Amino acid sequence: MKRALKFILIVDLAIGLLLASGWGALAVLYAGQGNDSSVRIAAVGVFVLGSLAAFIWLRPFWRALAAWSVAFLAILAWWSTIEPSNDRDWQPDVSKLAWAEVHGDQLTFHNVRNFDYRSETDYTPHYEDRTYDLAKLRGADIIMSYWGSPAIAHTIISWDFDGSLPLAISIETRKTKGQEYSALKGFFRHYEIIYIAADERDVIRVRTNYRGEDDYLYRLKASPEQARAVLMDYVASMNALVKTPEFYNALVDNCTTSIRQHVKNVTVNAPRVDWRLLANGYGDEMLYERGSIDTRLPFAELRARSLITTKAKALDRDPGFSQGIREGLPDPRLPSATGHQAANKG
Repeated sequence: MKRALKFILIVDLAIGLLLASGWGALAVLYAGQGNDSSVRIAAVGVFVLGSLAAFIWLRPFWRALAAWSVAFLAILAWWSTIEPSNDRDWQPDVSKLAWAEVHGDQLTFHNVRNFDYRSETDYTPHYEDRTYDLAKLRGADIIMSYWGSPAIAHTIISWDFDGSLPLAISIETRKTKGQEYSALKGFFRHYEIIYIAADERDVIRVRTNYRGEDDYLYRLKASPEQARAVLMDYVASMNALVKTPEFYNALVDNCTTSIRQHVKNVTVNAPRVDWRLLANGYGDEMLYERGSIDTRLPFAELRARSLITTKAKALDRDPGFSQGIREGLPDPRLPSATGHQAANKG
């Protein structure tokens, strides 16, 4: 029994050391904005090889563990010095932070992105102010954009106002000039987080028409009151980021988990944690099971009808882009008998 317990403790310690060492090596390699990769690779080599040498040759074992701990604590100390910033040489599509002012039912958003795209990288930047009447908020929709694996998608929430263009907000990594997105780097304080308020002809069309992604749009069952509460929570976070930047985190603070946190902030019975929050490409299936989107159709049929890629490509610069991509979409906020027909009218 003692031998078995000792073996289990040794295995647990070994796994813990391997995981911690792996995290430390990746943190040194990717964390922060430093671009001298040769220095980082050399530092990782020193840490990994030094750790191996310590555990192989240093005796007794506690000396090896102490040597490794000193190195690991040094990494943690360095990690704690990495601070997010709003003052970097940003790419034009994330150069301005959106923020909002609320006066009664009047919501004014500043720095709403509305770029004129000719390709993914060739565009005319344009930011503008837009005012929305919260009393005319009808609800919200969710857009899921797929660029590769069916298990991973980018999620965008768009608020639907009567008499106004929808307000789309996309939670993304804020990249500096020359930076590329890396899911792995997203775990290691490599990117700041940004909430992009945008026209749908910008934030959806750039994905469908120029990046070759497939987008699905689902109309959420949320009431105007629920949609407003979540939007106001978004506004609070967006305004806070103007003063206090934060890091993007691919695990706990990304385009999908952040949405859940906003919903949780304004909901008494917040939705439970689900594995599809991480494999978020299956998030639409999760929403269907929870009754958050239209359930009057089988899920496979609803998903097929919610694909808006072809419509978006055909509409392109059409001023009726937002209405056109919604034609034919079932709307759970409408009465069951007329919901599908009325959806055809946008």
